[in-house]
Amino acid sequence: MSREDEDPLVQQYEAYPYPSRDPADERKRLVVGSPSDLREIRHYLKRGRFDPAQPFRALIAGGGTGDAAIMLAQQLTDAGAADAEVVYLDLSSSSRAVTEARAKVRGLTNLRFVTGRLESLQDLAPGPYDYIDCCGVLHHLPDPPAGLAALTAALAEDGGIGLMLYAHLGRSGVYELQAVLRTLAGDRPLAEQVAVARRLLPKLPETNRFRRNPYLFDHRQSDAALVDLLLNGRDRAYSVTEILALLDGCGLRAVSFLPSALYQPESYLADPELHRRFQDLMPEARLQVAEDLAGNMKSHLLYATRAENRDCEAVLDDEAIPLLTKHKGAELARAAQKDLSIKATIEGTALRRRLPRLGPALLSRIDGERSVKAIRQDLHAANPAVDATRFAREMQETYEALQGLNLILLRKDL
Repeated sequence: MSREDEDPLVQQYEAYPYPSRDPADERKRLVVGSPSDLREIRHYLKRGRFDPAQPFRALIAGGGTGDAAIMLAQQLTDAGAADAEVVYLDLSSSSRAVTEARAKVRGLTNLRFVTGRLESLQDLAPGPYDYIDCCGVLHHLPDPPAGLAALTAALAEDGGIGLMLYAHLGRSGVYELQAVLRTLAGDRPLAEQVAVARRLLPKLPETNRFRRNPYLFDHRQSDAALVDLLLNGRDRAYSVTEILALLDGCGLRAVSFLPSALYQPESYLADPELHRRFQDLMPEARLQVAEDLAGNMKSHLLYATRAENRDCEAVLDDEAIPLLTKHKGAELARAAQKDLSIKATIEGTALRRRLPRLGPALLSRIDGERSVKAIRQDLHAANPAVDATRFAREMQETYEALQGLNLILLRKDL
């Protein structure tokens, strides 16, 4: 028996590929999300620009049942990126089979599949890569810093990484319940462990921290989700501070945590004096204070790049073309008209972002085609009293309000 066959993590994902996906569903929908949406990669890592005529190579490190790989491969196909390749790497042949079936339904030809460990990347699928996705993987490795170092070594000099790592506070009760289940059935076959967990969950006492945590519900969706959460062979959680240290140890820096409003302490308290104190904090301290105030983050999503790569995020200037990620501009403008605000509930946190007086008029003109300059000219034609200074200020305020909720991105024409 090989070392891989003996690894409980391999056994887990062979028996219960995660997340559960039906390849037939590819005929009805494309699963999208953060990170690794091509629009986000362009915004956060490529200064808003993406040239489909240029070669582009992406790695999905720990691809699971294929959500990121399928999404990015499809978006690259739709963008006409003929010289693009998405390399899928995972240690589970069962997960790979699901992903391959999903790709076949879509007719994708820009995916290459590799089975093996992230730590063996240099031998299995060496870089360089323009973009690397590593979501829900590092925290399962025996040595997460070594895993991230392997990814960094394969990253192109101007490349970027999309990461997801478990967070501490929102997983309250998880690790205690994992310990209980290991004691009750940890030496039994995995299917028996699932049965024990299903029997235990509805009988947990009201005082149990897992039962009292309203943000944990994925395990109700499938046995694969339950195994991943409560019967995982190896996992740990990270605070923001620990993630920043992990990145720094590999010569990386965080470009942005998503959605950024969750990482702003002001999102949680309406107190001007406290807001002033928050503003005085160093950026790293602000991030950690926000996590501690929220108390319910289950995971951290972020984009990162090499520490020496500066100014890789798109900026709002005349050439920038704003595009809304989930809504039409007219729809948001109508919603904001009454009280000049945008509201969203993200991971159980209700967020409200104030808009300037021109906010609805600006939103109604954001269509993913017009540049900031074109929007200014159109607004001035309709309302000559709006001068360039006011436009720039209120456009920036509107952009920041939506950007914090991950509702707007920027692109720039080549």
